[in-house]
Amino acid sequence: MAGKVVMYTDGACKGNPGPGGWGVVLRYGDACKTMHGGELQTTNNRMELMAAIRGLRELKRACQVELYTDSQYVRKGITEWMSGWKRNGWKTSAKKPVKNADLWQELDAETARHTVNWHWVKGHSGHPDNELADELANRGVRELNGA
Repeated sequence: MAGKVVMYTDGACKGNPGPGGWGVVLRYGDACKTMHGGELQTTNNRMELMAAIRGLRELKRACQVELYTDSQYVRKGITEWMSGWKRNGWKTSAKKPVKNADLWQELDAETARHTVNWHWVKGHSGHPDNELADELANRGVRELNGA
């Protein structure tokens, strides 16, 4: 397994649903890589998930990952809720289809390739890499609008 990667992810949406973006900061030793993108019609939760998916997908070999997100939806979904959803055929405990199941399944597949420790960080609290991930997510939205 490759060394430890530190990853910060964030999603943004202007309107919910509406145009949205995702941002990722990857750190490995002294190296830093940033990524961002967006979708014209999406939700904030989908962009939060997409950020984690795209960040993990970028890693070319199995890694130890410390993944930081300001989304409780993502952190709790992957660490607390997903096992039940899978056991219930991607249905909630109320027997309703899991929202964003397509992305949760992608995240599950990407996570399986790595050893991931999930961390929650309070958004907009001044942490430099979380702030950078937020800026990248917002850049993803702006670039959709040609700005």
